Amino acid sequence: MPTKALIQKALDKNLPAKPAKETETVVPAPEAAAEKAPVEAATLVEPQAPVTALGPPEPEVPMEEPPSLPLNLSVQEVSDTFVTLKWKAPEEVGAVGLDGYLLEYLMEGKDTWLSANPEPILTTHYKIQGLTTGDKMLVRVKATNRGGVSNPAVLNQAIQLREIVGHPKIRLPHNLRETFVCVVGEIINLLIPFQGKPQPQVSWSKNGQPLDPKRVSVRNSDKDTILFIRNSERKDSGKYELTVQADSLQDKAAFEIHVIEKPGPPQSIKMVDVWGFNVALEWTPPKDDGNSDITGYTVQKSDKKTGEWFTVLEHNHSTNCTVSDLVMGNSYYFRVFAENKGGLSEKAAATEDCAFIKKTGNVYKPPEFSEHDFSEAPKFTHALNDRTTTTGYSTKLFCSVRGTPKPKIVWMKNQMEIREDPKYRALTNQGICSLEIRKPCPFDGGVYTCKAVNSLGEASVDCRLDVTVPQ
Repeated sequence: MPTKALIQKALDKNLPAKPAKETETVVPAPEAAAEKAPVEAATLVEPQAPVTALGPPEPEVPMEEPPSLPLNLSVQEVSDTFVTLKWKAPEEVGAVGLDGYLLEYLMEGKDTWLSANPEPILTTHYKIQGLTTGDKMLVRVKATNRGGVSNPAVLNQAIQLREIVGHPKIRLPHNLRETFVCVVGEIINLLIPFQGKPQPQVSWSKNGQPLDPKRVSVRNSDKDTILFIRNSERKDSGKYELTVQADSLQDKAAFEIHVIEKPGPPQSIKMVDVWGFNVALEWTPPKDDGNSDITGYTVQKSDKKTGEWFTVLEHNHSTNCTVSDLVMGNSYYFRVFAENKGGLSEKAAATEDCAFIKKTGNVYKPPEFSEHDFSEAPKFTHALNDRTTTTGYSTKLFCSVRGTPKPKIVWMKNQMEIREDPKYRALTNQGICSLEIRKPCPFDGGVYTCKAVNSLGEASVDCRLDVTVPQ
């Protein structure tokens, strides 16, 4: 059915009905009136009960009238399965107010309007869902209250439900924008989200070739794809490419996977020279680098007497080194491990011969020096400061002192030594002296003195503490 015909049909169904014909009033003849007059007179003679005033008249009940039609009905959003509409409130809602809005829609080729919302809604927008792609429909909205339903506001043209085409887009995670590195044996589980409409087709390739289903599993959904390798091997390394295609549109993303393992041991290690307390070593890189660049070498030594190995150099980038600080009269063996991002090689290249550190005839004579006298009488480097506190709030006094030997600290209040009183807590740490006065009262105010005493003398500092009472 054409769109104009649908709109006219919707309007015809809602036109108000024609008013009924007025009833003619029959006037009785004079003779008939005369005949009835005695009866009426008799009736008027009958006594009547006095009229009693019942109070003020009741307020007039407002007339329940339906509202006017909603205004500016328009389409806000159209998709393949839903339509969102909006409108404005009617100009007149009647004396009883507005109960809400009712929406109806008519499919092309149908004669029946279907209700979109069984119950009235108060909002001026609504989303009709559960529709079918390709349908063509008319929509109307009515305002309703207790007085009835308004005339409908109908869209001026039919709505075509169409599928929204979205350009396919791959959202490559940040960790895949650089080479993805993992160790042999680890699980590779990469989730890559994408978007597109209609549902894109997903395809994978490795180095330009299809994936081996025996090695790689792919799981696809409508929003993402997962590349899964249960037990990675070095042959899984390569360039992987993901393609998502919707109709003639497509998007591609490529990333590198690098599967590494620990390298083999270095080769042909040898001692180049032995002199004094030092040994010079050289070696060649390993044959197998573990599919990763060699990042360094670790050198260890072993005393022939104990046979225990100790690390002397780590992350050495060159293929030679000098081991120093060896003990004269001892013999040493040396070994070297190669290192890459996967870790140290499981085996090491070791020297076949031991290096003997010869003793020399030189006798070490330590230099003579006089010991410095660090003795010092106590001296305060930071004095006490006067303080004012409030009754009930704990406070602390601080000062710092130095002296050798370590001085004894004595705290006094008004020249009286503070002994084991639970109200006070005195601490000394690294020359910092502190006295905590717990929940002081006005009686705790006065002059506090910190005195430091050692065998070389004594020193003291004092301050005044005032304790105020809050008003």
